[in-house]
Amino acid sequence: MLAAVLAFAGVAAIINVTPGLDTMMVLRSSVSGGRLTGFVSGIGINVGCLAWGLAAAAGASGLLLASRDAYDALRVAGAAYLTWMGCRALWQSRRRPGEDAPPQRPAREPREPTPRRFAAFRSGVLTNLLNPKAGIFYMSLLPQFIPHGSSVFSTSMLLTLVDVAELLVWFCVVSMAAAALSDRLHRMSFRRRMEQLSGLVFIGFAVDLVMERSL
Repeated sequence: MLAAVLAFAGVAAIINVTPGLDTMMVLRSSVSGGRLTGFVSGIGINVGCLAWGLAAAAGASGLLLASRDAYDALRVAGAAYLTWMGCRALWQSRRRPGEDAPPQRPAREPREPTPRRFAAFRSGVLTNLLNPKAGIFYMSLLPQFIPHGSSVFSTSMLLTLVDVAELLVWFCVVSMAAAALSDRLHRMSFRRRMEQLSGLVFIGFAVDLVMERSL
């Protein structure tokens, strides 16, 4: 069992640190709202991962493999949500520098950070849950590391927790680095460029979901 867990941890680590949609979500949230907001976004993504891991362990995510209609419905919903996120980010980048925030981040957190952090958490959850590839990832990868004779449900959940733990560490690193870079630059133009980049990335992932034709 230990060997299987370590092998999975190695494979999952490589996949987790590969630049993708989840990392961009955390990066954008960290630059716009600070490291805590970025980390909260990562927690939302992990909630989605736990849900997919639980579904894979229970066999429910197999519906995505068995039903093309279910897969397409989730794929289109995810693409629509990412398109909305991308367009929103591009629209926000149109604001003039200094129009809605000082050029330097205050030493203390904003007075009312809760709405922004809740929005970051919600975006993390929805982005992950509306991505059918996340479900396919758990459904196809977890069984390969379950030792013969072990409980499928228990082992699947153990591997899911390993993956989530690695993601938490990675998102913590990303959020701290992005927030530190944003603080050091002290330039609203940098945040506007990040909004533009993230908007294009979100729309790019949406197009990728729409154009996908086969499992």
